[in-house]
Amino acid sequence: MTDQNADAQLLNFVYQNSQMGVESLGEILPMVKAGKFKEGLQSQYREYQKIHDEAARKLNSAGYDEKGINAMQKIMTYLMIDVKMMVDSSPSHVAQMLIKGSNMGIMDAQKRIHEYESCADREVLKLMKHLQEFEEKNVERLKAYL
Repeated sequence: MTDQNADAQLLNFVYQNSQMGVESLGEILPMVKAGKFKEGLQSQYREYQKIHDEAARKLNSAGYDEKGINAMQKIMTYLMIDVKMMVDSSPSHVAQMLIKGSNMGIMDAQKRIHEYESCADREVLKLMKHLQEFEEKNVERLKAYL
């Protein structure tokens, strides 16, 4: 038996986490020079977008509205990215920034999986685990640029 409230909470976490990926990469990509590194970031962006859309679809089909990142979080994220990119926009520095973000996402995902694994729907947990595994792969791919 699953708890619909738990499903909504977990899906909103997936929605917000993937939104942070979409928003951050959307801000970073125009500042990165063309090449293999940028292509990798574009691929990450597309996958975050897919996960984001899937979380929204599942929330909406269950009768819930998505709760996105608040405006203040967005502004702070954009300002932090812009300042850090002005100082150093090298692939090494960008990779380091993204690894930090992904590591936070991995830890939060693991915490949520443990918190909700006994009460959330299997498909919702599967999406959460997919996001966690995607973040872990991002870290491994980005390490090559450090």
